Amino acid sequence: MATPREVVMGAQSAEAEFDAFYRDTARRVIHLVYGFTGDLTVAQDSTQEAYARAWQQWATVRTHEDPLAWVRTVARRVAISSWRKKTSRDRAHERHGAHDTTGPPTEDRVAVIAALRTLPDAVREAVTLHYIGDLSVAQIAHETNTPTGTVKARLFRGRAQLAQALQHKETTHG
Repeated sequence: MATPREVVMGAQSAEAEFDAFYRDTARRVIHLVYGFTGDLTVAQDSTQEAYARAWQQWATVRTHEDPLAWVRTVARRVAISSWRKKTSRDRAHERHGAHDTTGPPTEDRVAVIAALRTLPDAVREAVTLHYIGDLSVAQIAHETNTPTGTVKARLFRGRAQLAQALQHKETTHG
């Protein structure tokens, strides 16, 4: 049985380990979820919630083959839930009154996020995991429980659709 001092030292070690994990990975998760949803607030909130859940279960999460994959999956799921609620809320505001929205700060970011929004959900998820999350096809397949061939096809379609959407934007505005 561990002594009280060993318990305290172990807790401090786990806390330091989690802090380092958070510092090293949180920004990437925010970028990934932002690319997926197009909403920075949802991305930040979802990422924070995912890390809060990871901390609550750190003793288990830290033993996973890839704790970051666990956090990314939770963040995406939280974002999807939040995104759906926000979409419903926005529709209600549109029907019953105006609401303020602020766009991303740069024209390029607006164009990319708008183009990402045109993609089907599964394609957008694969594209953002690959290009923003920097995951391999195999990692995406594992995290989304999708065959690698399907992930490759989604990435192929996503690239083609993004190129077309961004080229269309450039020719109509440039």
